[in-house]
Amino acid sequence: MGLLQPATAALHRDAIDLMRDVRGIDWLGLLETWGLRVLAAVLIFLLGRWLSRRFAHGLDRVLGRAGVDATLGGFLRNIAYAVMLVLVIMTALTALGIPTTSMFALLGAAGLAVGLALKDSLSNIAAGVMLIVLRPFRAGDHVVIAGQEGIVQEIRVFQTWLRTFDHRVVILPNSQVTTTQIVNYSLLPLRRMEVAVGVGYGDDLKKARELLLKIASGHPAVVEDPPPVARVMALADSSITLTLYAFTRNDDHVDARSQIVEAIRDSFAANGISIPFPQRDLHVYYAEPPPATASR
Repeated sequence: MGLLQPATAALHRDAIDLMRDVRGIDWLGLLETWGLRVLAAVLIFLLGRWLSRRFAHGLDRVLGRAGVDATLGGFLRNIAYAVMLVLVIMTALTALGIPTTSMFALLGAAGLAVGLALKDSLSNIAAGVMLIVLRPFRAGDHVVIAGQEGIVQEIRVFQTWLRTFDHRVVILPNSQVTTTQIVNYSLLPLRRMEVAVGVGYGDDLKKARELLLKIASGHPAVVEDPPPVARVMALADSSITLTLYAFTRNDDHVDARSQIVEAIRDSFAANGISIPFPQRDLHVYYAEPPPATASR
């Protein structure tokens, strides 16, 4: 018991010294200082976030009045809001007394690690930015991308969404979209149709061409400039191939082609122009019967 008395006495003295130190702290001043810092940081964050939102909405309206594409405008608005919000957070931390220099270095190192881990995702983001800025197509366009044909539903940061004509949704990574061939049928106002039809070798070829041109010129969806053209394209096995070329507006292309094909069939039938089926000539050769073998 006597051995523990010196240690107990020392511990008692340390406790007394600690209580004196705590009593010596200006708690009211400390609370006032840190309370003001916290209040200032909260006010800076709330006010900065409100201003960031107002700025983003204002930028969206300005871009809309300037005729900027809605997808590009939304992307720029989100980027501007994110950048301003980061600046607001850093300002609030500075007001709180937290050094931001080391935090920037930490964020840089963390960003490098995340970038290496999310390399594929970042490539999709970069490709999405290219699609939004360069705009090879926009929402509502009729396109063929990576062998998939459909209407562009939405261009997102990571993906492009297509709706096919049999009502399937195809989701393509943006990195794949930017590295493959893109066919945009909606980029130009007119689209050419090609209708190939076979005419019998014994039919009036000139009359058949005149009928094709008459049908195309009389259709309301076919434009006059450039004018329709009918050309002889091939001497096939069973028929002479005529091809009709005519330009229509993009929205009318499918219906106009169907109606013109039907009109060609009716017009040819009414004017005695045949559309022959594939034919083959079969030649049968009879060989001499084998010599009779002598009976044994």
